[in-house]
Amino acid sequence: MEQAIAIEDLVVVRGGKTAVAGIDWKVDGGQVVGLLGPSGSGKTTLLRAIVGVQRISRGEVTVLGLPAGHPRLRRSLGYMTQAAAVYDDVSVDDNLRYAARLLGVGPRRVSSVLQQVDLAEQRHRLVRTLSGGQRSRVSLAFALLGEPRVAVLDEPTVGLDPVLRTALWDIFRDLARAGTTLLVSTHVMDEADRCTRLLLLREGRAIAEGPPQRLRDRTGAATLEQAFLRLASADSGVAA
Repeated sequence: MEQAIAIEDLVVVRGGKTAVAGIDWKVDGGQVVGLLGPSGSGKTTLLRAIVGVQRISRGEVTVLGLPAGHPRLRRSLGYMTQAAAVYDDVSVDDNLRYAARLLGVGPRRVSSVLQQVDLAEQRHRLVRTLSGGQRSRVSLAFALLGEPRVAVLDEPTVGLDPVLRTALWDIFRDLARAGTTLLVSTHVMDEADRCTRLLLLREGRAIAEGPPQRLRDRTGAATLEQAFLRLASADSGVAA
């Protein structure tokens, strides 16, 4: 199995504050890997460093054997930001055709990815007329256009109802089965439980890593939420 992401001693300082503090982490290919932590724990900063759009203070980040941000990763790495990265005043189809030209992929790929995210029937609608869940799926389509080997998804289901969240996670699992590595940030425990592996973050530091069940077993917790709280308490030196 190929190594999709390798991080060594990563430190990121933003606004005079350490946002990521000395993280070492490796991710093998073909998995759905979750970043779990509260707001301000460093999830988005870490994802930005992996994508190559975040200035780092120390350390190294490689994706598919190349330095993060390398031009050759343009089609191999897809990125879905928290805010929908789409143009509201044009159609879904025009949004994706524009992105496809930038990536050098053909119109057949646009049609394919619209089917993949279940938006084929909405392709000619203006983005501003779509629901929140549909807009999220347009952003996901953007991230998948280049058929990336690694997809980085920052809080992709935030604000969505349970039915829509389940539908997106079905897509994520299908992608992983096809060989794509997905890195998904979340603070929702039931979503984290769907991941192959988790990296738990607290105040910019990695406090635990592994499959969800192993984290529960390690802490003697019945739920993933209890496991996270116990690990966070142990990290802060407070008795759980």
